[in-house]
Amino acid sequence: MTDETLRRVDITRLSKGRYTATNAAGTTITVGEGDDAFSPVELLLAAIAGCSAADVDYITAKRSEPERYDVTMTGNKIRDEQGSNRMVDLRLAFHVEFPDDEGGRAARAVLPRAVQQSHDRLCTVSRTVEAGTPIEAVVD
Repeated sequence: MTDETLRRVDITRLSKGRYTATNAAGTTITVGEGDDAFSPVELLLAAIAGCSAADVDYITAKRSEPERYDVTMTGNKIRDEQGSNRMVDLRLAFHVEFPDDEGGRAARAVLPRAVQQSHDRLCTVSRTVEAGTPIEAVVD
């Protein structure tokens, strides 16, 4: 792979169960326990929702700016028969409203197709989750 394809996030421990995630631009988010932090599972859900939300927004906003644009990502965390924790019943729901004008009608008309395109081929995050890409875990 090349530097052009590489994506990276660094995690730094703040305290037991609390970490800071930092991206290449230097933006941070708190991960872990506490009311002011995202849990790792919530970050997974946010990554899927954010990826598809952006895909769909870029497609529909060419036609009209939405009056409402909310996306909800849900799932159930379970322990399976092998004792492994994982998420099931993942559901991505778009709640989008456009103005009642020509552009809004055009955006509303492409919305279902845009959601499907994001799911089927555009969203890197959901495509990776659905493909079940292996993760190499190492100690450097």
